[in-house]
Amino acid sequence: MSIIIWRHPKPINAAGICLGHTDLAVDPRRTRNLAYKVQQEAKRLQLAPVIYVSPLQRSQGVGEFLQTLGWQVKVDPLLIEFNFGAWDGLSWEQIDHHEMDAWCENFAQFAPGGAENLKQLFSRVEIWLNKPSTQPRLVVGHAGWINAARIINAKKPLPSSSNDWPASVNYGKKSILNLA
Repeated sequence: MSIIIWRHPKPINAAGICLGHTDLAVDPRRTRNLAYKVQQEAKRLQLAPVIYVSPLQRSQGVGEFLQTLGWQVKVDPLLIEFNFGAWDGLSWEQIDHHEMDAWCENFAQFAPGGAENLKQLFSRVEIWLNKPSTQPRLVVGHAGWINAARIINAKKPLPSSSNDWPASVNYGKKSILNLA
């Protein structure tokens, strides 16, 4: 079974901020362009027009556009980005350096902004990955979620250091996970 997941389009005014659950808008042209890429991939692979999205508009907007083309959209809160709690939406410079250091020192267990820690994110991602499916799933997701899914799929351990966290996938980029 495989999951074909695209990172959502670049949100407006996201540069330099801690972006998790903050629900930023996306340029409608970028949303439409990604929707067409998803549609082309589905046609190429002869897949049913079903897309899984998170409830954040930068993901869900692609699903809503596809819905106007006859697609079935499945909004799933398990697909939402990492929750940075009180840090979410702040510029990285606004976040207390001592808190950032505490996160780096206890990367897997520390909950940035008092919300979710990496262990919780990985648990949520693993639940979604283990949902039964009879065909490849098409998804529009988020960088942190995608990185967690890739680490889980590669059967690597939970990152214990920020140095072990991979770079984010580019906006609109497709990743394919072949699940065992």
